[in-house]
Amino acid sequence: MKKEIDGSVLELKKGDITQERTEAIVNAANKRLAPGGGVAGAIHRAAGKGLWEECKELNGCESGDAKITSGHELKADHVIHTVGPVYSGDEEDERQLRSSYRRSLEVALENDVSSVSFPAISTGAFGYPTEEAAEIAIDEIVKFLEEKDRLELVRMVLYSREDLDMHKKALEEYFR
Repeated sequence: MKKEIDGSVLELKKGDITQERTEAIVNAANKRLAPGGGVAGAIHRAAGKGLWEECKELNGCESGDAKITSGHELKADHVIHTVGPVYSGDEEDERQLRSSYRRSLEVALENDVSSVSFPAISTGAFGYPTEEAAEIAIDEIVKFLEEKDRLELVRMVLYSREDLDMHKKALEEYFR
């Protein structure tokens, strides 16, 4: 599913983010930016040991922030690491999740990246309910694209059909 937003394209697809050929992919990272499970583990395995070596130099990352590294052995030139919130049901969760998406997009622009692929941030081991997280992700990405016109493509790469369907629903409802 694709939607044009003020000269940019927002695309939703099912797939493996480690295989994306956008200029950058986003890593749903932990605060140490260390290899782990889920998306972070898959990205670190696909990128090779050099990614962890570079991440060590960044001294971690706080929830809601983002940092960039090279892509190492990935097809993408860069990895933008963002730390989403561990879901607690608190209002702060939504603020941090929104900030994770926004800061990742800001870091992309700051580094002249014009295409970026996102996973669903915080929905795996961090426990954020997928439907709520999808609404937040779509809302934040669309608002960013409406404000800034220098990103050509923002792609959400969802691991499961269920996650893809929830993000499609959120995108359709946003434009109703």
